[in-house]
Amino acid sequence: MSFIGGPVLWLKMLSDELHWTFVTGVVIVYGISQGLGGALSRVASDYYWKDVQLVQPSASQFYQGITYIPWVVKPLWGLFTDVCPVAGYKRRPYFILAGLLGVFSMLVLSLHHNLHVVFALICLTAGSAGVAIADVTIDACVAQNSIRHPPLAPDMQSLCGFSSSIGALLGFSISGFLVYFIGSQGALGLMSIPAALVLLVGVVLNEPHQPNNTYKQVYEKLLEATKTMWTTLKCPNVWRPCVYMLVSLAITLNIHEGLFYWITDPKAGPAFSQEIIGFVMSVGSVGALIGVLLYQNFFKDYSFRGLLFWTQLLFGFSGMLDLVMVFRLNLKYGVPDFAFVVIDEIGHNIVGRLRWMPLLVLSSKLCPSGIEGTFFALLMSIDNVGLLLASWGGGLLLHLLKVTRTEFGNLWAAILIRNLMRFLPLALLFLIPNADQNSTLLPMDLLQEEEGENAEEQNIELVALVERNEE
Repeated sequence: MSFIGGPVLWLKMLSDELHWTFVTGVVIVYGISQGLGGALSRVASDYYWKDVQLVQPSASQFYQGITYIPWVVKPLWGLFTDVCPVAGYKRRPYFILAGLLGVFSMLVLSLHHNLHVVFALICLTAGSAGVAIADVTIDACVAQNSIRHPPLAPDMQSLCGFSSSIGALLGFSISGFLVYFIGSQGALGLMSIPAALVLLVGVVLNEPHQPNNTYKQVYEKLLEATKTMWTTLKCPNVWRPCVYMLVSLAITLNIHEGLFYWITDPKAGPAFSQEIIGFVMSVGSVGALIGVLLYQNFFKDYSFRGLLFWTQLLFGFSGMLDLVMVFRLNLKYGVPDFAFVVIDEIGHNIVGRLRWMPLLVLSSKLCPSGIEGTFFALLMSIDNVGLLLASWGGGLLLHLLKVTRTEFGNLWAAILIRNLMRFLPLALLFLIPNADQNSTLLPMDLLQEEEGENAEEQNIELVALVERNEE
């Protein structure tokens, strides 16, 4: 009884203190829209481009990158929801917009069986934008409630992380079965349900109405924030790590679609079914969680440069496991494909998370006082640009090597080139400060606390953003 009663009482306490509509909104956006829906969308979209649109792996890689663009411009959504209220509300209209984008785009995608590739791309990008807008808006709600109820800030982050993790595990677990039974279009059509729930959050959210807004003050704050951001970016301790993060992520090419086409091919590859693909990805999310736990317990006190050196080195060597499988060496030594892929996926996600965590911490150390939340979002966008370029670069590599839907003779070369490029960021580590992760990196004039509620709000928002990205 206590195992069930404890979480129920905890949720009741949060609902009483923060209002039930906020708690419901967190569960819907983090757990259902991002967690479950994001996992289902990832698997279904892979099969949609492969089996419905019949595009080549390089084209699929490029299209997947385009659908990621709304996440690159997340600071823009944050700016809108912070300073551009609609009809006297700052949050509710953006939840409604996000929900409408998701519902209509996913329904069109699922119900139209001969949709042109351009319109399919527009629908998937619109759906991604809906999830991104809802993500930014709920982050702002969490930050606001963290200010009003400081003792409950850790509980709110726990609720966000718990909802997201459970949703992702559930989504990946059922994604393969759904794609198998109702097809990729049907699975994508189900994404309209999370979007409709996000719309419902916008309708019922408890938010005070503020009809009078001084847009002149908003404009002045924007100018001041822009000036501070530019001053911070000119600091060597800031722009040098930013260059490292952008370049290191961009040159770490992503050739996921080429491997996906091969691993599901009945002739050249292992011919994994939809159910197996979904299970492997769910196991990968467990590996990412293990990576976070390892970092928290063993590696959080290492220097930035030292930890990034070893994790980047390990990241390059771990990619060689894909070569082992493509050459079928695992079968030669008696290791079944399924077991090998599970081990590979867990290892890849553990190393990837260990490599990503110090970059998150480093980003939080580069944020000036007063605009921490906005600047952190800017740094995350820089990282997202790097990931986008890596996806497009990987698609170009697959195209140049003529890796197609049925021809995988040069896939090994794509893997080898990708792995060799993973070692290149080691030459850029001089851009990373050789300091431990508890050090102060910014000059004191950029770290001075601003007086008033605005500075406190930005500080708590930064904590919320960092913890959210860690989850």
